[in-house]
Amino acid sequence: MLFWVIAAILTLGASLAVLLPLAAGPNRESSSGDHDLEVYRDQLSELDRDAARGLIQPAEAAEARAEIGRRILRLDNADAVGKASTRQVTPRLVATVAVLAVPLVSWGVYSRIGSPDLPSQPLSQRLAKNPADSSVDELVARAEAHLAANPADGRGWDVLAPVYLRMQRFSDAVAAYRNAIRLDGDSGMRQAGLGEAIAGAAGGIVSADAQDAFEAALRLDPANAKASFYLAMALAQEGRNKEAATAWQAMLGTLPPDSPWRDAVEKALVKSGGPEAGSSAAVKGPDAADVDNASSLSPQDREAMINTMVAGLDEKLRQNPRDTEGWMRLVRSYVVLGKADQARDALGRAISVFGAGSDEAKKLTAFAASLGLAATE
Repeated sequence: MLFWVIAAILTLGASLAVLLPLAAGPNRESSSGDHDLEVYRDQLSELDRDAARGLIQPAEAAEARAEIGRRILRLDNADAVGKASTRQVTPRLVATVAVLAVPLVSWGVYSRIGSPDLPSQPLSQRLAKNPADSSVDELVARAEAHLAANPADGRGWDVLAPVYLRMQRFSDAVAAYRNAIRLDGDSGMRQAGLGEAIAGAAGGIVSADAQDAFEAALRLDPANAKASFYLAMALAQEGRNKEAATAWQAMLGTLPPDSPWRDAVEKALVKSGGPEAGSSAAVKGPDAADVDNASSLSPQDREAMINTMVAGLDEKLRQNPRDTEGWMRLVRSYVVLGKADQARDALGRAISVFGAGSDEAKKLTAFAASLGLAATE
């Protein structure tokens, strides 16, 4: 019932705010136009009599007639304004009906499809509910409220960080993991989670900061599967597919049969070294093996060989431009060769292929940034 009372008061107030200006007519004083007109006519008659008797000069009589005529014209204009105001009554009536119809129609619709009898649930009451009956968002809000009041609760940050990660709130997860590490100390699980959050915030790119976190996780826990998987992924993102495949293959030999990482590793292996990776559609570039083979050549021949392979990759990407991994290998190759301008040019061409707002462009931009390369305008 309280809801309907408040709704009625608010609706009445809003309606009056619109209706009162419409109902009010123009503020003008009552005019005695007809009486004034008779007075001016009497003045004209008296003026004609005085002129006929010679009591007033003809020029003065003409000037007086003109002045009386101007006053009569002003009376006519005032009358026209009054008539115009009368013509505005109909639009005001239509507007009034429309304003009254809005709350009536909205109340009728809400009474049919709304829930006016549903009791209110303030945030404080929702947070006080049994955790088993709360939604994930309510539980997170409860944890955030607790940590806002107790920012030094490392255990709270440690619990909230992986929840942020599952919700894909990567920036919040990064902050939560850093707080947990700062307050409760380092651990392989926390460092691996931090690395995953950093990579997620970068669109899936394992940047240098993420690699540092994963390497720290392995130092603390050499069997940490998450850290090993993402470090291998970093190799693949740099175009070092053979090294990545070797790392993933080594993981398969150590993972238990029921490990949730086995499926991810097997799929990554197929993508990096399986039949799909050898298809004709894939664009190849110089990898670690090519560089090793070139190491036996003279410096001039080695540089010529590498430049030839990079140029070949560049040409293949012009023919088959929709290959994100190929563009990443090309950008990295130019950076390694010290050709920053050509690397930026390749990055710009890649972004123009996929579109500046696409996921591929964001991935390429983040990858280039991890190499210390910024996209040109």
